[in-house]
Amino acid sequence: MYVVQPALDRYDAGSGAAVPSTRSGAMSDVFDEIFTLITPQRLLHDPRASGEGVRVCVIDSGVERSVLQEKFGPALKPIEGGIFTSDRAEPLPYEGRQSTPHGTTVADILLTQAPAVQLFSADVFGPSGTCEVETVIRALHWAYDVWKCKIVNLSLGVTEQKLQQLPKRQQLQRVIEEGYFKDVLIVAAAHNDHPFTRSYPALFAPPLLSVDKRLFANPLEFAYEPRDQIEFLAHGRGYVGPFALEPATSWAAPHLSGIAARLLSLRPELKPFEVKTLLYWLFRSTQR
Repeated sequence: MYVVQPALDRYDAGSGAAVPSTRSGAMSDVFDEIFTLITPQRLLHDPRASGEGVRVCVIDSGVERSVLQEKFGPALKPIEGGIFTSDRAEPLPYEGRQSTPHGTTVADILLTQAPAVQLFSADVFGPSGTCEVETVIRALHWAYDVWKCKIVNLSLGVTEQKLQQLPKRQQLQRVIEEGYFKDVLIVAAAHNDHPFTRSYPALFAPPLLSVDKRLFANPLEFAYEPRDQIEFLAHGRGYVGPFALEPATSWAAPHLSGIAARLLSLRPELKPFEVKTLLYWLFRSTQR
């Protein structure tokens, strides 16, 4: 039987004694040299890291275009979108209005972080003020296949109680995984009462970026602290809207989406797992 000797030890040909290998130490040095180059100052503060060329879909309660135009002026790219319902295959036209202020606060945070992104508004609440799992799934498909978005921000959650029926949970998980394999980065907010209430799709953690809230001195700061299937923490306050200053995971998610958009504007072909890895190492660089 042929035995492959682990790299941990090598053998002295003369004595036959095991000698500790220096290979792992050398490899560690190589990685240390590489990771010293991955710093927030180098990547996130690069003048080109503006979100340029990145399409971002905000699946939420619509976006009030006039509010954003007043704040960002002529630099704001035209906002496209649609109003999604459970009974129509195609969305209703977007006319620049919100169903509630929530979505506008989310969009404003994202644009504050990455002002050059191309924004798409998927209003999944509409006139009814409620949203079903099927509506979110329809909006996700539209963001992937029609709008060709690279990032999808979900500052909303489906409670575990609404996914008691196994087919619904499987359909939601399947569409999240589909986005991953189409190189779409999905950023999902944890439930604000977390961990007492479980909320999806944030708990489908591996194929997406799951985000909880924390108050940071700098909105471009974030943390990687895996806990109860939620991996990241981002700044949890907004800038416009009636509830913007109330700490919430809804505001943390677009902060991280904006940071991801900055990275993608530097390297558009990055895959979701590469963006997640970069975010992890950017956080690690601040801990050294």
